[in-house]
Amino acid sequence: MLDTEATLEIQQLVAEFKPGNADLLRALHKVHHRYGYIPKESMAVVARQLRLSEAHVYGTVTFYSELRLTPPPRTRIDWCSGPACRIKGGEYVRTALESVLEIGMEQNTPDDKLGLHLAQCNGTCDFAPQIWVGGKVVGPLSAADTIKLARELKEQA
Repeated sequence: MLDTEATLEIQQLVAEFKPGNADLLRALHKVHHRYGYIPKESMAVVARQLRLSEAHVYGTVTFYSELRLTPPPRTRIDWCSGPACRIKGGEYVRTALESVLEIGMEQNTPDDKLGLHLAQCNGTCDFAPQIWVGGKVVGPLSAADTIKLARELKEQA
């Protein structure tokens, strides 16, 4: 692996962590906190620092849902998958979002301006079916409302 400016920065970030000390998650959290996600090249740096295989590091990153492999989107859209939202037509909301935004669940638009993510019920079931745009509840939504909103978000992005 070639040492680039980015990998040198990551090496400095994880230099305090030692092999055999169960430091993998601490190292990954430090990288994630710095970048907002786990860059691909950081996995090799962390593996080398802790004397682990890259596969071991990758497996850990992909196991924990709070660790991301892609940069965070500028605007995060969370689709509620809770029971109330599903009963009230949440699947139509999801389908409309994926269609208009042209991305699937847990993906960002190619420019990373919008991201669509699976979310669990947060107890605001009065607004079902709903999504959260930048953490704010939007709902209740019909498929038509969702299409209109998704188009607006795309234009603003």
